[in-house]
Amino acid sequence: MPKFFTARENITETEIRIESEDAKHIRKVLRLSPGDEITVCDGRGIDYTAVIDRFGDSEIICGIRDSRVCDAEPKIAVTLYQGLPKASKMDYIIQKTTELGIVRIVPVRMARCVVKVENAAAEKKKLERWRKIAGEAAKQSGRGIVPEICEIMSFEAALEDMRRAELCFAPYECESETRLKTVLSDAAGIKTAAFMIGPEGGYDIAEYEKLRGAGVRTVTLGRRILRTETAGEAVLAMTMYSLDEI
Repeated sequence: MPKFFTARENITETEIRIESEDAKHIRKVLRLSPGDEITVCDGRGIDYTAVIDRFGDSEIICGIRDSRVCDAEPKIAVTLYQGLPKASKMDYIIQKTTELGIVRIVPVRMARCVVKVENAAAEKKKLERWRKIAGEAAKQSGRGIVPEICEIMSFEAALEDMRRAELCFAPYECESETRLKTVLSDAAGIKTAAFMIGPEGGYDIAEYEKLRGAGVRTVTLGRRILRTETAGEAVLAMTMYSLDEI
């Protein structure tokens, strides 16, 4: 059954209103008609079985058949702090980690980032695209929320932010002793976790020292070095598996 998100204020006790691009997609692409069923989520973890009632000029009104807690959401809230990558790699990272259950993604400026976001207008444009990608991936994968895509942070701000999680770690290609499996084995029962992935060039030595000084554990992912766009989804998949979320 097709799934769509709508704002909580668009939901009453008996009706749901779907607007803009989703309304157009339902009508023009899926060619659904009054009487057809869809799933609508409020973005806060509640799914509704909705029946299309009528079409407006730019909206669709649906009746509510039933509601339930979305069972696709993991019990642990994981945040990814991602060093800004080149080209469209961030699009891929957002899409795949959304499918795997990420709750929050923080783009991070690091010393070896090639991409430079020069001004507020450029950042706004990127954030709009990234949030749209997160929304589409959340619909496709049956999520109960759309992951939060935060504004770009400095490395120092991101480091301070990630320390709020119960578990925080950072894969690092020069780490040879502490394995991800070891860190995750101590994570039973936690509610929040955070990890940081460096950009194409990895961390510079000053960033590594700051990670260690802040108490963030660096871990090895094995003998092979993963690309920045591969590492995030691989680490998230391993984390979810270890915590019985996959």
